[in-house]
This record gives sequence, structure tokens and C-alpha cells, in this order.
Amino acid sequence: MKTENSFKPIIKARGSHGSKRKRKRNRAAKEKRWDSKTELMGKERVKKDREERENLVLWKAPVRTITNFVAELFSILLNFFQKLQTNYLKCLCVLSICALFSYLYKAEGPDGLLHHYEKPFLWGLWWVWLGVLSSVGLGTGLHTFLLFLGPFIAKVTLEAYNCGSVDFVESEYPDNLVCQEGATPGHVSILDIMAKVRFPAFCWGAGTALGELPPYFMARTARLTGEKDEDDEDLEELEEIMNRKGSKGENLDIMTRGKIFMHDLVQKVGFFGILAAASIPNPLFDLAGITCGHFLVPFWTFFGATLIGKAIVKMHIQKMFIIFVFSEQYVLAFLSLIKVVPGFGPSLYSFLEEMIKKQKAKLQTGQSSEEGGNPIGKIFEYFVFVMVAYFVVTIVNSLAQSRLARAQKAKRDCNKND
Repeated sequence: MKTENSFKPIIKARGSHGSKRKRKRNRAAKEKRWDSKTELMGKERVKKDREERENLVLWKAPVRTITNFVAELFSILLNFFQKLQTNYLKCLCVLSICALFSYLYKAEGPDGLLHHYEKPFLWGLWWVWLGVLSSVGLGTGLHTFLLFLGPFIAKVTLEAYNCGSVDFVESEYPDNLVCQEGATPGHVSILDIMAKVRFPAFCWGAGTALGELPPYFMARTARLTGEKDEDDEDLEELEEIMNRKGSKGENLDIMTRGKIFMHDLVQKVGFFGILAAASIPNPLFDLAGITCGHFLVPFWTFFGATLIGKAIVKMHIQKMFIIFVFSEQYVLAFLSLIKVVPGFGPSLYSFLEEMIKKQKAKLQTGQSSEEGGNPIGKIFEYFVFVMVAYFVVTIVNSLAQSRLARAQKAKRDCNKND
């Protein structure tokens, strides 16, 4: 028969197992607190690094900015030549194709097929490149529609009404808009002008669609690999929007509400949601590309909807707006509205009317716009100069900050390993 003392080892054993489980829980809780503390310190480090990069600009630290810019430029060139060396077979194929086209171009003579399509091909490539620049922007907000395509459409519109036709001298177009000699002036409709500028407008829109691909591929790669870049502000913004979307009582500003709406539209509606977002002038469309990449939307669904929206739907809206604004009959109607404004209305009307008459006379006689000094033309030239200068400065800042970001990330990774 068992005595009372025979149960003591069992009780003691059970007590030791309980203390072990307690120690494990305490150790797990301690490790969790340590991980949370480490993660918090990491986020603070990333935040400080980001602030340091934001201060690396030409007007705050010119010497350091230029030094980092030059180093990054050399790094990009070195990386480029290394890739050329690695992919020398592909480069050899490209060079062979170029050499073949060059031989055919010289052999067939000036009336050959390549000579016939050379000018429109290079011209279309130029507009595609401007569209890519406008979409990517390198953080400058550079919009080449305002700088190049919009003024070109306005110039075609004004000259079409001046000539009474959109059939300009083919050999001079698009560098110079020269009326056909002996042509009978007729009625020019908005649709005629839209058809005349359709090719450059489509190429520019296609370029803006191509410029939306980097955010898409960046987010898609991050989702597939599971590796998150701590310095990627776009992905961080997407996560913040996803976290704030479910908050009921939080007061959100208009911009945040717009981003949440864009996120939901693309995620829930799919192809037609992307098409709708791309079809209107939309500063939040970058978020659509990141959202599509994050949720692994198929490439052709994203790019097809973006291409149709930007190169076809939105471009027709923008073309129609520019042509409408610069059409002579609507300009005169606008001037008549200015004339009835009390105070400065009549004097402003006289000034604008005289300036339009002078400009029209110059177009008719073929004089240079430099003669007589067109003030609006000079203002636009200064505006373009300032925009290009700002673009160059921002490229310098962006490359310098990229160099610093890599150095900061390498330092953080080294500290993690230690």
C-alpha cells in the first residue's frame, strides 16, 4: 500500500515541468520584446537616414551633393559596361542588326523604303521618350505635355485656322508648318486638327504608359521575393493606406481619401478600374501601378488598360481641350467676355486683340516671332528654361541621394549581422 510520501516525487516532478514552461514563456516574451525593440530602433534608424537624404541637396550641401552625384554617375557607367561585358552576345546581335540596317539604308538610295519611314519613326520615338520622361519625372513633376506636346498642338491649331487647311507642306512638317501654295482655304474642324496631331499624341501617351511600369515591377518583385526595401517610400505608403483604410473614426484628408479610393478601385474592379484611373489626368496613378504589382495583377491586364487609357482615351480629351482653347472662334468669344469686365476689361481686351492680330500677321507673312518681341513667347521661353534647369538640378539631387541610400543600407545590414 502506497504511503503519502510516495506521491512527493510526482508532485515535485509536476512542479518542475510547470516552472520549465513558465521559464520558456518568459524567455519567449523577452525575445518578443527584444525583437519589437530592435524593430523600433531599426525604423528610427531608417527615418533618420531618410531625413539625412532629404537634406542632401545642392542648396543645402553643394559639395557633398556633387561628390555623391559624380560617384553615383561613375557607378552607373561602370555597371553599364559590366552588363555589356556580361551580355556581349546580345550586344553583338544588336550591333549586327544596326549594321545591316545601315547598309540597306545606304544601298537603297534616297527613294527607298527606309528613307521614307525614317523621319516618322524617329519623330515617334522622340514623343515616346518625352512621354516616358513625363511619367517617370525623376521626382521633378516634369510634365512634357505642358512643355512640348501642348504647345505643338496649339501651334498646329493656330496655323490650321490661318491656312484654312491641315495639309501643310509635307517636306517641312513637323519642323515648320508651311501652308500649301495655291491651296483653297476651307473650313477646318476640330476633328481635322485632332486627326493631324493623332500620331504624336498617341506616341506621347504610349510613353507615359511605359513610364508607369517601374513602380509596377518594383512592387511585384517585392511581393514575389518577400523582401521589403526599408527605404522604399512608395511601398511604405501603400502599407500605410491599407492600415488606415479600416479605421472608422479617423478623420482623413482629401488626398488620403483619394489614395484609398484609387487603391480600392484598382483592387476590386480590375481591368476597367485601371482603365478608368488611367483615362483621366490623375496624379495618384503611381499608386495604381504599385497596387497592381503588390496584388500580382497580370502584366497585360495592367499594361493593356494603362495603354488604352493614357494613349487613346486621355489623349483625346487633352487634344480636344487644347484645340478648343486655341480655336479662333472660341478665342474671340473669350475676348468678348473679357471686354465686359468692369475696370481693366476693355484695356486687357485691346491689348490681347492687338497681340493676336500681330501674331496672325507674322504667320501670314512668314516673319520670325523674334521680330517685334512677343512677350508671351518670351515668358514661355523663360518658363521652359526654368523647368529644364530645375529638372537637371533634381537629377543631380536624386543620383546623390541614391548613392547615400545604398551606403546607409549597407551600414544597417552590417549592424544587423554584428
